Amino acid sequence: MGEVAIVVVTYNSEACIGDLLDSLDGSGAGAIVVVDNGSSDATVEVVEAHPEVRLVRSTNVGYAGGINRGVREVPDADAYLILNPDLVVRPGLVAPLSAALDDPDVGIVVPLVLTSDGRRQDSLRREPTLLRALGLNRTGIPLLSEYVMGDDAYRDARDADWALGAALMFSRACYDAVGGWDESYFLYSEETEFCLSARDSGWRTRLVPEAVVIHHEGGSGRSDATHVMQIVNKVRLYARRHSRLAGYAYLAVTVLSELTWVARGHTQSRASIRGLLRPSTRPPELGCSQSVLPL
Repeated sequence: MGEVAIVVVTYNSEACIGDLLDSLDGSGAGAIVVVDNGSSDATVEVVEAHPEVRLVRSTNVGYAGGINRGVREVPDADAYLILNPDLVVRPGLVAPLSAALDDPDVGIVVPLVLTSDGRRQDSLRREPTLLRALGLNRTGIPLLSEYVMGDDAYRDARDADWALGAALMFSRACYDAVGGWDESYFLYSEETEFCLSARDSGWRTRLVPEAVVIHHEGGSGRSDATHVMQIVNKVRLYARRHSRLAGYAYLAVTVLSELTWVARGHTQSRASIRGLLRPSTRPPELGCSQSVLPL
């Protein structure tokens, strides 16, 4: 694999973006691009203190929109490494990921993701299904769990249906085959859509455990609105890939799952249930239709 460009999308990421950019010193990337989605804090000033970084000021076009904007900034790169601003990378991240893309069937590669305290994060995922929408990930049973769990699953290189979008590299050829990242999702499920669409086009997603990032999480915060986006987009993605009847079944199962979270004291799930059942309460950034089934 030839030139690799790093793309970071920021939004009010003042507290973490400096640590990420410092960790990228000597990364071997051909370019580092930060697309700022209209931050109101000092994110831009922190980025500007790193003269090696190319800053692109943008309105808030969402995560997928920011990625596409960053790709357009470096159109001749052979591969693109997408990093969340709340990461710190271990030395030698780019080389093993880039080497894995030399396999002509592999279009997307992801590193091993560790939490701030050094625990492995379950970053590999299985394709969404009705049974996996029940919220039984803790069982670890593949039929019921969207999460790929267990140390053995992360010890060696392996393929997955999709992977967490916090750190993800894709080839230019894969990106072109998919047609870029779907900006209609705005935030959440865009990496699921990209990986599954890549698989539909014949490309594989592969874990490269020699490459490691530390994920501190929460660089842009969480709120009722972002949780609604996450849950509505999960239903939206499934509904777009299946029949209308199956989409309504997935919506119903998701509502039941969110009700169990309400019973456990997760107040944000109240907002997501409203968002699923009352289209007028969904965040306008999603641009959903006013039908109950979000499309």
